[in-house]
Amino acid sequence: MRMKRRVTILNYLLLAIFLFSAVSVSAEEYKALEGVKSTKAIFDFRIGDAKSAALHMDLIYQTYRDLAAMKKGPDFVVEFIGPSVKLISKNRAGFSPEDQKTLDEIAKTITAMSKDGIKFEICLAAAKVFNVDPASVLPEIKRVGNGWISEIGYQAQGYSLVPAF
Repeated sequence: MRMKRRVTILNYLLLAIFLFSAVSVSAEEYKALEGVKSTKAIFDFRIGDAKSAALHMDLIYQTYRDLAAMKKGPDFVVEFIGPSVKLISKNRAGFSPEDQKTLDEIAKTITAMSKDGIKFEICLAAAKVFNVDPASVLPEIKRVGNGWISEIGYQAQGYSLVPAF
């Protein structure tokens, strides 16, 4: 258990360093982006831990902004599936006061991302499994019956699937 905690803390630190470093990004760095005019991604977001989810949400947002700065026309969708559905509800019962603050940060980030054009969906099948009332879900998030069907549809339209577990 102690080793797992150290690994988790190390992961948070590495992600935080990446997120907050003052690294300038340019398309020339990425051979994979040569000739690419637009980038479409569907993020399969399943992280149930509030702190980890907040860090990953920030990373998704930074990736969007970096691609926009490189003029690579980002078009992002975040699909909340599995335990992540609990993090986007206005019902905060069962969360520690510290996690509730983190959930407030996640909600603010989702609002900002939505204003920049990033789309959000929640899988209502997962919401049912995790006892999340669809009426309590943040207003920026579209409700879909089955998130996998949505992910299949986005992939059929050329979106790259990016796991966020």
